[in-house]
Amino acid sequence: MSQRFKISKWVAAVSLLFGVVLLLSGCGEQVIVMDPKGPIGAAQKDLIIISTILCLIILVPVLALTAFIVFRYRDKPGNKASYKPNWAHSNKLEIIWWSIPIVIIAVLAVFTVKGTYALEPSKPIASDKEPLVVQATSLDWKWLFTYPEQGIATVNYLYIPEDRPIKFELTSDAPMNSFWIPQLGGQMYTMSGMAMTLYLQADEPGMYYGSGANFSGEHFADMTFDVHAISDAQFEKWVHEVKRTSAELTKDGYTALATPGKAEPTEFSSFPDGLFESIVTKYAAGGSAHSHHGSGGHGEMSPKAHEPVEMTSDEAHHHSGH
Repeated sequence: MSQRFKISKWVAAVSLLFGVVLLLSGCGEQVIVMDPKGPIGAAQKDLIIISTILCLIILVPVLALTAFIVFRYRDKPGNKASYKPNWAHSNKLEIIWWSIPIVIIAVLAVFTVKGTYALEPSKPIASDKEPLVVQATSLDWKWLFTYPEQGIATVNYLYIPEDRPIKFELTSDAPMNSFWIPQLGGQMYTMSGMAMTLYLQADEPGMYYGSGANFSGEHFADMTFDVHAISDAQFEKWVHEVKRTSAELTKDGYTALATPGKAEPTEFSSFPDGLFESIVTKYAAGGSAHSHHGSGGHGEMSPKAHEPVEMTSDEAHHHSGH
């Protein structure tokens, strides 16, 4: 092998590494999940870091040993590495490379199970403030947010009070999607005929990125929304302003809004009573009694056709096949 060929290989390897670094640096601003702004996002970040460290305990030594073995026992004239053609087993090595992964997997399982139960999406966030209810409906290709307590609605953006739990009720009037505000917490599916519950909270004011994280057709990439976390006083002022200056969302207006297509951010001073519940139940089998689950409670049969089907995350994964 000529010296020129060796140099060319090294140049190619360094160039490839440099290109990967450039690509990753360009994505750095998008890794906002590692910059949480709420208690749920912070706890999930801790779980990600712990899981990564435990995995690296296995990955780094394995990669290092692989590189060492390839270099040490490479086919090269004059290689002084010992040659043992009859070697087949070592109890010491077997114990090492089986016991370490078993211990790490056990530790990882403990953290994962504890984190899974602690971060149950329908589990209310401990706070001295009452949660604000926001109903989110995924459409083709837009998000409708209704505030049942305030009687207003928005499209493709929402305002929430900082340092106050937000109880998101999620459903879909289109193909299944996924509701995600990376800096506040993990994603949850929105599915027709079901009402999911997700508690999140913003610990500080700011604007946070939200999106539909599930492929749902031609304009799924446009299913993004801004989340504005503001003070309680600013939130009340915004609600009053929307009520004073915005048009109503009528039943015909909702039908037009639900038609597949993109939409600009807008707001409505009111919306039809029971809109969210009617969206949920129109896909439910028979439109009659449905299983109704409270936040972390036991399910019971509801005789009211207008009540949505609320599910825990475990039931959601079972029904959605994930």
